[in-house]
Parts: sequence; structure tokens; C-alpha cells
Amino acid sequence: MFRCFRSCNGVAEMRIAQVSPLVESVPPKLYGGTERIVSYLTEELVRQGHEVALFASGDSETAAELIPCAPQALRLAHVDDTLPYSVLQLEKIRQRARNFDVLHFHWDYFHLPLVRCLASPAVTTMHGRMDLPNYQPLFAEFADMALVSVSDHQRKPLSARWIATVPHGLPADLYSFSPEGTDGYLAFLGRICPEKRPDRAIEIATRAGVELKIAAKVDKVDMAYFEDVIRPLLRDPRVEFVGEVSDCEKQAFLAGAMVLLFPIDWPEPFGLVQIEAMACGTPVIAWRRGSVPEVIEHGQTGFIVDGIDEAVAAVENVRRLSRVAVRRGFEKRFSIERVGRDYIRVYQSLADEPIGGGARPDAESKRLRASKLLRGPFSSAKRIFTFAKRPTAAM
Repeated sequence: MFRCFRSCNGVAEMRIAQVSPLVESVPPKLYGGTERIVSYLTEELVRQGHEVALFASGDSETAAELIPCAPQALRLAHVDDTLPYSVLQLEKIRQRARNFDVLHFHWDYFHLPLVRCLASPAVTTMHGRMDLPNYQPLFAEFADMALVSVSDHQRKPLSARWIATVPHGLPADLYSFSPEGTDGYLAFLGRICPEKRPDRAIEIATRAGVELKIAAKVDKVDMAYFEDVIRPLLRDPRVEFVGEVSDCEKQAFLAGAMVLLFPIDWPEPFGLVQIEAMACGTPVIAWRRGSVPEVIEHGQTGFIVDGIDEAVAAVENVRRLSRVAVRRGFEKRFSIERVGRDYIRVYQSLADEPIGGGARPDAESKRLRASKLLRGPFSSAKRIFTFAKRPTAAM
């Protein structure tokens, strides 16, 4: 059950546990979209007056109470077998669960059996793709678990207990607006892998005759793709491979770009780099895949394309976009303040329906709960958290 909340500047104060993956620190030193979002949300909830504990790697930095579950981020520590640390993290959560009003997990599913045994309400934000075939039987078994999607498109492949869609956001002062990139280079930022399609970015730059800078990490699993497919393309003198960049380097990289290329070939759940670019005033050229139409306002904050020819034409037209309007689009729709408020509403919605308590809900309980959710504001049929309305634009 929820405790009586103390008043904090008119806001009901809550005790919240944020549970992050251990692969990267919070915030990550280099690449790491999920851990970066966990950091932004955690700090915002603290700023709004809530008591927050962060279960993360020991080298994380936060204004919340840090509960270290590994000495340091597992990827940079070159830990291959991460499972023992994940089990230790779950045990620390189990020991402290009753201290919190809500547990907020940013994993996919490893914690679900434990959640059923805990007295505290819990919610899981799904950060990845949901069209994997093994997810159907898994989430059919755990149909009582409360899930949050980060875009409407992300949740489409999977029937589950989706209670809200909360799009990502950034602190307003994290990136500074820059008018300087109008005559700059094309930028590709993220990870070298087949689904991100850096080869498309290179072809666009070659055909448009514009310099391309690629700031991206290469994971071990993608090394063969990099060596066989991408490295030969780097011989083009217009293409510069920068490598993985840190947060402090990202501002200059994005602000100096004419446009960010986002030529994905997979059902992108959100695509954080899109709003990072927008925060700098840098427009985005993105493929019409996944959540892209929910993030980019075509003709205002960038262009949504369906092929290489359209992307090359968009490069020629991108100077017509107002970088001031791009920044305003970010401020209107993707602030971390909005994300924090949305999640507090999610947490409070769980007050009357705590998950767990040591017993698995029977079929009738699930049916009644589903019926109640369909009548409530968090059902998949009628949600209260939506992206800001976008003007309809013809391609």
C-alpha cells in the first residue's frame, strides 16, 4: 500500500526506486541511451521534491541515494558474464522493496518473477523493440505486469498491460541552441550496426556532395559488419569516422552539423539522438520507420523520407528550415519536466492496484483489472500521455 505522502511545494512526495541496467553507468560515460534517460528522470524527480533511490553501477553519479549493484559499469569493465551482477541487483531490490512507494524498472523482463512476490507497486518502461517472437508467450504469462512504452509504435506488436506512453525528454539546459550549423556537415551519431544503416548515410553524403562525420561506437558483435561493409566506404574523402564521443563532445558535434541523418532500417522505439539534435537547433532527416513520425514534425523539425533519393533532396532543402523553430519544437514537446510529471501520474495510478503481494492474480482478477483499465485513463484504447499534436503534412 502507498504511504501517506508529505507535501512538498504542493506536490505529493513519493519514495521512488529507479532500477537501471548495469551495463553502463548512470549517466553513461559514452554510449548508452537507456541509462541516459534513467539519469535525466532520476535527477528531475529529485528536483521535483521526491525521495529517490537509484539501483545502478557504483560509478554512477546522482543527487538521489545511490545503491551500487556492481563496482562499475560492466561494459567498460569488460565483464562478459553480467548475469551474477543482475542477480545481486535483484536481491538488493528485494531487501529494500518495502521502503518505496513504487519500483520503476528500466529492464525488459528479468525482474518480472520477483515483482510478483513484492509488496510494492512496480512499473517497467520498455526501452527496446517489442516485435521479438519470444516476447508473445513471455508477456502472456506476465499479463498482470504494468508496462510503459516510449512511443505508440513501440507497443503495437505486443498485447500486454500497457498503462501509458511516456515519450523521452531532456533537460532544457543540457544542449545549447546553435545557429552555426547551417553550412556545416552531415552528422551520423550512435552505433555502427546493420539496423542503423550508416551505409545509407555515406551514400547520401556522396550523392549530395556534402561532408559526413560519423560519431559512433562499434560493439564486438558488429565488428565484422564494420570491417566488411563500412570500412571500405570510409575511403571517400568526404567521410570522416570520428568514433565514439562523450557527452561533453556531443554538443559541439551536433551543433556544428547542418543536419542529423537518421537512416534507420528497424522499428526504432524512440531514437533519443533525434531530440538531442533538435535541442541544438539541428534538424533531422529520418527514415519513416518505428517512432520517427511521432518525433519529427515533417517540414518543421526535419524531413521524413522513404528512400535515398528523397533523403538527398532533403539535404538540398534543409537550409530552408528555421533552426530556431527546431529548438522550439524540442522545448514544446520533449522537456524532462514533462517526463517527470507524466511518470508521477503513472506512479500514482498504481496506488489502488499494487502489484505483487506474494500471490499471482487469478484469471478472474486479471479480467476485472483489464476491465477497469479499459475504463480508466491509462488503457491502450485511451491514454492520457501523448505526444504533442503535430500538424499533418503531406510528403
